[in-house]
This record gives sequence, C-alpha cells and structure tokens, in this order.
Amino acid sequence: MTSFDLNTLRSGYRAGDITPAGLIDELIEKIAAHDDPRTWIYRVPDDALRTAAQALTGKSVDDLPLYGIPFAVKDNIDVAGLPTTAACPDFSYIAKETAPVVQRLLDAGALLIGKTNLDQFATGLVGVRSPYGVPRNAVDASCVPGGSSSGSAVAVSAGLVSFSLGTDTAGSGRVPAGFNNIVGVKPTKGLFSTRGVVPACRTLDCVSVFALTTEDGAAVRDVMAGFDPEDGYSRRAPADARRHGVPDLAGLRFGVPTGAYLKFFGDDAYQAAFHLAVEDVKSLGAALVEIDFAPFAETASLLYDGPWVAERYVALRAFLEKSPDSFHPVTRAIVENGTNYDAADVYAATYRLADLARRSETIWHDIDAMLLPTAGSMYTLAEVEADPIQLNSNLGYYTNFVNLLDLAAIAVPAGFAANNRPFGVTLVGPAFSDAWLADLGGIIHRYAATTMGATGVALPESPAGSIDQTPAADTVLVAVNGAYMRGPPLNCQLVELGGRFVREDRTAAHYRLYSLDEFSPIRPGMVRVAEPADGASIALELWSLPKTAIGGLLVQIPAPLGLGTLELASGESVKGFLCEAAAAVDGKDITGHGGWRAYLSTRD
Repeated sequence: MTSFDLNTLRSGYRAGDITPAGLIDELIEKIAAHDDPRTWIYRVPDDALRTAAQALTGKSVDDLPLYGIPFAVKDNIDVAGLPTTAACPDFSYIAKETAPVVQRLLDAGALLIGKTNLDQFATGLVGVRSPYGVPRNAVDASCVPGGSSSGSAVAVSAGLVSFSLGTDTAGSGRVPAGFNNIVGVKPTKGLFSTRGVVPACRTLDCVSVFALTTEDGAAVRDVMAGFDPEDGYSRRAPADARRHGVPDLAGLRFGVPTGAYLKFFGDDAYQAAFHLAVEDVKSLGAALVEIDFAPFAETASLLYDGPWVAERYVALRAFLEKSPDSFHPVTRAIVENGTNYDAADVYAATYRLADLARRSETIWHDIDAMLLPTAGSMYTLAEVEADPIQLNSNLGYYTNFVNLLDLAAIAVPAGFAANNRPFGVTLVGPAFSDAWLADLGGIIHRYAATTMGATGVALPESPAGSIDQTPAADTVLVAVNGAYMRGPPLNCQLVELGGRFVREDRTAAHYRLYSLDEFSPIRPGMVRVAEPADGASIALELWSLPKTAIGGLLVQIPAPLGLGTLELASGESVKGFLCEAAAAVDGKDITGHGGWRAYLSTRD
C-alpha cells in the first residue's frame, strides 16, 4: 500500500512507479476499506476523480508543487459546483466560486477527493456535533475525533488523503491533530485568505492544514500563503518574518506553564506524557523556562465567556432567525448566547484583551517558543456525551488564546500516553514565525514518533535540504558570538530584527578572544592578530539578517564592540562582531577555550 506522504508520492511520480490515475484507483479502494462514511459530507464521484487525474497527463511533477497529491476540504470552505453545508443540511448551498486557498492547491496540481465532516458551524473541539454523525477516530475508535475539523483530521490519519484543510478559531486545527497522531498547522491570522469560508469569528478565523509530516504541512502552507486584496483580514508577511534555519534545538528556550496553570483535568496518563515530552526536548539541547501563563489562561476564557461569541451570532443571525430548529442543540445554545452581549461589553472585553496582550508580550524576551500540551486530556465518546459543554471547554484551555493574541502554532505528535492514546504537543510563537515553528516541530516529531497517523507507515527521515540554509539576496550573513548567540539574553534582539540562524562555524586561525567582564551580561571581544601564529580558530554562529536591519543592530552594539569584516575557516569573508584592540588589553584572554560557549561552561 502506497504511503501518501508528499515525499513518497513525488519520488514515485518522478520514477514512474506511480501515476495519478493509479493512485486514485488505490485511494478509492482505501476509502471503501476504511468504511466510515461519517468522515465525509460530500465525496467527489469516482469518475470525476479519474477525470481529474487524467487531466494531469503531460504535466510535470517538477512544474506543479502538488502534482497528483490527494487532499480533502472541510465542508465550511467553498468549492465551486459543490455543496457547502457547514454540517447543517438546511444551510446547504452550491458554491459559485472556489475559495482562493483551495484554488491555489488545485492550480498546483492537487486532486480534491471530497469535503469532510465537522462540528456544526465549526463550533466545538470534540467532533461530535454533526447531524452527519461522528467520524471515527482513526487511532482509538472509543474516543472523540476532536473538532471542529473532525473529518479532515481523520481522513489524513487514516491515509485516505495526503493532507486536508480545516479551520481554526479556537483550536479546531490543533486538537483533532493531537487526537489522531498527525500534524496540525495553525497559521498566523491572515497568512491564508479566508474568503469563501463560512465564518465563525471573522476577526479570528484561520484556514488550517492537517498533514502526516511537518514538511508536508510546510509545503502546503507555502502554496496557500499569499495576500488576498478581496479579503479584509488578509495580511502580507513582513520582510523580516522569521524563516527556516533550525538544524537542532541546541540553545533554544521553550516556555512551559507550571503549577496550577499546568492542567490535565485528572488525566494522569496525559500528564506523564507531557513531562516525558519536556524531558525529550531538554535532551535535544533546549532549555525549559517557566513562564507566567496567567495572561494566556485569562485570554482563553474570554473566547466563550466574553462577547466574541457574539461574532458567531452575527455570522449566523439571519439563518438562526429563519431556521432555529435546524441547529444542533449545543451549537444553537452557544450561538444564541451571543445575544446576551451589548456594545459596551465588546469594548470592555477589547480593552481587557489589549491589556492581556501587552502583559503577555514580555515572555517573548525570555523564550523562543511556547511548548504546551495540545490538549490536557483525551475523552471517550461516552464521557463527552455525559458532559458535552465542560469537557469541550477543557479541550480549549491550551488553544483558545492563540488567535486572540495573534500567534502562530503547530501541533505535532509526541508519541502515545500510557493508556495508548495519542499525545501531542503544540509549539506557539509570534505572528509570522510559521516556517520556523515547523522546523522546530519536525525535530520534536521525529524524536518522539515512529509512525504517521494511524497508517502504521514509518515516519520518513527529514528530506535532505528541507532546512533552507541559503541566505536570500536581500540579506547579509553576520558572524555572532556572545550574548547574541542562541540561548543568551540578547539573542531576542537579533530575532526581533528578522535574524535567522543559519549554521555553526569557525573563524580562520588568526583571532584571539577576550572576556569583557565589565559588561552585564558579560560579553566576548574578538580581535584579529597580525601574526597567524599568535591566533586561533574561534567557534561562532552565522545568522542571516535583512540588509535593512543592519543599522538597527549597529545602534544596539556598545563600544568597544562593533561590526567589521572577519574571515571564516573556509576563507569566506562575512560581517561579524569584533572588538577594539585597545579594549582587549583589560579583558581576560580566553582564546584557549576555542569559543564563548566553551568558556561559559567552565564558569557554571
């Protein structure tokens, strides 16, 4: 049976071992064998699938980034000529236009297989609020599939498609990923167009991606991303957005909540699984930093205990007034609650959110990313049936704040808990850190997991070259040592200027390194010597920085330090941190340690 991860399919297409037509025939058999029609609300007819596959004849996998890749779309996203139901039969309409995010995928050669089930009107994190039934969790049939993008996650985990689209307002693109042992990409708001999506909360809504690997998610993300001038909430990624360049986790700082803010709702197996994941990340060289999670927890509570629920009411008001009995009972209760808020409540909550956002900003000076459980527990179908509101609320504890605070996130598998249920972690970072988070997530995924979804197929090794280490034309390489390296306290300044780590390297063998202890924090000073015999090769890091940010870096560097041109061991010349020779006279010569990190290790 063919693995549907993108690397396998691309390799098969290039070698001629796989054809789009042959893949579609295999996929049709897979869907029949899976035997769960509740995954789908609409399936493209088999003949139409074969026709779409044949249309790729004569086209090249090297010209179309998603050539012959099968995918599914959550049924609150429009595809021209197909019904959009949002899991409400009476709401159904035939879409006249295809949502731009879907059209980008089709134009890239992807093959649409069908539209998937969801919590009605994308309201819920459990995946059981649909008149079309409950999609069977692909890993553990006794448990909820997660929502609201339930069918989309199940289809990927079961190996019925390579990737799928969901939506994410409060965690709908992350919780189902965690419960089905797959990757869930929650992009920065506005990175993907939301035109052609039935809105839940327009100010918060994101289209999300489910995939078998972080590389697959990144490939799909790169196709979908782009400014849409017809979408009022679309945004252009800034030129200094944090990009690829993470070969390992060494020196990175991950923030974790502690004490009463680290909640597992009585689930000892999930609690143990998270602590194991934390130890895994530490063993990969990262540092764990305890953070004040209070502003994030309070922000999360605003989503359903505040006037943002009125946004759901605004989106559905006309249909609710016309057909109130068409709603799932729980969905109707949530949406009608939106009538309980007035304009004064909205302003009061908006002011509170601004205060919480400002308070939360400070943690990003101390950490590179947040490391959280994707969910604090995983519930059975019976448990959710007995307590549908509270258990659904529990599932949003680690997810609800992300869109309100304009953050990016990626959910990745982190193995299985002691009760054999899939467990996942979510990495959260500032807006437009999407590509960087995907690199981090891929490292954690491959360390903790062995198979993809519920397929039983081994997780492939990271494709060669998946980390882009080639600086763009509008950037400059800067050699960094001391407090600007990964981990020390001034690294955040480099990151805020758009810097991205490229690689570790060494200077040519004619430099000396000094510790300038008068600074706080202490810093190294590197001086070039006249005679090579008097120098040594010094370890450092190379970072790529936008050319427009060089001035911003210079004004932050205190004398006697500055930027100059230095020579690497390879003979390449790059810009880098150097020190005035006169200042080094009073410094402590630490050249014999070979680098700043090695010297600091002797001070611990």
